[in-house]
Amino acid sequence: MTPNKFSRLIQRGLGLFGQGVLIVIAIATIFAVFQAIMHIWQARAISVGDLLLLFLYLEVMSMLDHYLGSGSLPVRYPLYIGIIALARYLVLEVAEIDALSMFALSGSILLIAIAILVIRYGHVRFPYIDCPTQQTK
Repeated sequence: MTPNKFSRLIQRGLGLFGQGVLIVIAIATIFAVFQAIMHIWQARAISVGDLLLLFLYLEVMSMLDHYLGSGSLPVRYPLYIGIIALARYLVLEVAEIDALSMFALSGSILLIAIAILVIRYGHVRFPYIDCPTQQTK
């Protein structure tokens, strides 16, 4: 079934809107990186939380780059961002977190890491045949 003229127009409009949102996300991320660097510069000290925040921004930019380059987004990228965000929270709030919450956060990080391993294993063991960007080994 081929889409009619109205469907193609709506699809094109949504695609353009999505590209605009991606540009806004990229600009906001670059601005946030500069703000974080200025904060580090003014404080004249670098903490682990600052480094993890920069890694978060780096993962967001990497995710945008991959999406713009290939038109698809692997599930792994948001999972990486989740791990870094949880690790940053754990590092920053270590003094205020009770043992049960710390155990739950650590378990969450472990579960996400296992999910990434399962996804990677699935992609290597059962590769997509119809995906042109899939690399075979």
